[in-house]
Amino acid sequence: MPGLLSLCGVLSACASSPKAFPSQEEFSSTVTYSRLFDATAAQTCEAARRALLSQGYIISAAREDMVEGRKSFQPEPESHLQMEIRVVCAPDSPDGKVSLGFVTALQDVYALKKSNNSASLGVGALGSVSLPFNSSNDAMVKVASKTISSEAFYERFFDLVKRYLVVDEGLN
Repeated sequence: MPGLLSLCGVLSACASSPKAFPSQEEFSSTVTYSRLFDATAAQTCEAARRALLSQGYIISAAREDMVEGRKSFQPEPESHLQMEIRVVCAPDSPDGKVSLGFVTALQDVYALKKSNNSASLGVGALGSVSLPFNSSNDAMVKVASKTISSEAFYERFFDLVKRYLVVDEGLN
């Protein structure tokens, strides 16, 4: 019985507890991710859609209250970045002529991972022979994902949305 208890103690010492991270959320600034617009929610989302299209984003969803766009980048031969921007538009006045635009940009980072292959050949009198051959499987693997928190990034996006709202107002 004492041997069993010591074995349990050794096994529990080897078990790893999940890594604890400090809180990443501060809930401090409300101006980084949102802006008020003198337009309806539908007009704001349409201006956001046009802003994303003007920068080469592929629109994956577009509704009167939400727009999503995605764009890929390849800064290095073995690295790939993908930016996804989501805009949610909500009325902010009783008459609906003022809206809030909430924007979040998520950047995923992918890296090229290579794995070499080899072959084993069983030969009766010799046994097994392992032969390397030049073949590899290359795959892009997600290595990081982060929400963009740069106020300057969002400020440039909101300025572009405002430009498309002005153009849209001129057409009506």
